[in-house]
Amino acid sequence: MKVALIGTTAACVLSFRADMIALLVQQGHIVYAFASDYCPETRRQVCDLGALPINYQLSRGGMNPFSDVFNTFRLAGEIRALAPDVVFSYFSKPVIFGTFAAVLAGVKKRMGMLEGLGYAFTCCPDKPGLKKYIVIRIQVLLYRMAFPFLDELIFLNNDDPKDLIDRYQLKVRKVQVLGGIGLDLKKYLYSKPPSRKVGFIFVGRLLAEKGVREYVAAARLVKSRYPSAKFFMLGDLDEANPGALSRGELGQLIRNGVVIHPGHVEDVRGWLEQSSVFVLPSYREGVPRSTQEAMAMGRPVITTDVPGCRDTVVDGENGFIIPPFSVPDLVDKMVYFIENPDRIESMGLASYAMAQASFDAVKVNSRLVEYFN
Repeated sequence: MKVALIGTTAACVLSFRADMIALLVQQGHIVYAFASDYCPETRRQVCDLGALPINYQLSRGGMNPFSDVFNTFRLAGEIRALAPDVVFSYFSKPVIFGTFAAVLAGVKKRMGMLEGLGYAFTCCPDKPGLKKYIVIRIQVLLYRMAFPFLDELIFLNNDDPKDLIDRYQLKVRKVQVLGGIGLDLKKYLYSKPPSRKVGFIFVGRLLAEKGVREYVAAARLVKSRYPSAKFFMLGDLDEANPGALSRGELGQLIRNGVVIHPGHVEDVRGWLEQSSVFVLPSYREGVPRSTQEAMAMGRPVITTDVPGCRDTVVDGENGFIIPPFSVPDLVDKMVYFIENPDRIESMGLASYAMAQASFDAVKVNSRLVEYFN
């Protein structure tokens, strides 16, 4: 087959689709990997995987309907010239406009995957404003128009189809729930977590909806009682986002010794090895890759009782599930691991076993490619 993968950025192609591309190429398929921002280096990396990188125009965060319509017709022309057998779009905007473009291009097999519902559908401690309400309505309208043209729509967890398809009574021919997109488990090897000096680690963009403010607040409180505890925080600032940590806030946290922040890290494995417990107090996820990585390396997890996150933890077995937005509950579970260090290794081994069973990219991508057929 000729398969067109339509995503967002080159970084997402390389981070999330590399294993899938390798499998498709290994099976003899021709793969076109669409992204909006290829540079010479990322093009080379995609070519090394055996795929053909294709640049296209995508306004990721924009809400200009004229720009989106124009870009959809341009994309349709590019798809028509390649004549793929399957168009597989992933993430919200590509699923909408990539599907429209595939229809215009005459592609008969059209598939989409939503790896989470995004910020618009994420519950926050503050009351949602008018802008968020409007964004949800527009997004649902576009989904209502696009979904009937899909042969299959794939989700990563069981909550997302309930909160989108069922709640808004959207029509789609077939819905699949894949689970986590998986990892190359040979790259994420088990290492015994340190338990003498307990270290907690957060990995993600430093945004409110990722739970970074709860993590920081809990770190302050725990650090005041247990000064030897370490709090690693990996991820980029995004000061354009109103819910993000500011550069000033981050600088003060570092100067006061509350967190250790190396910034954005390409390879998190070394930092996970130094940590004892993985923490993600997020407000909503698909199935978070960062949690999968930590579990594969044998780390217990503290996470929230929200879609996507709750799929990664059996409470009390490989970690703890806490209510979202709750700093006291997060502090309580952090203190539990500090005062019961013997539980770190046993819960970490439970995480490792779950990752081996559920997050093997070879198995996950084999199932995904079967959908294409």
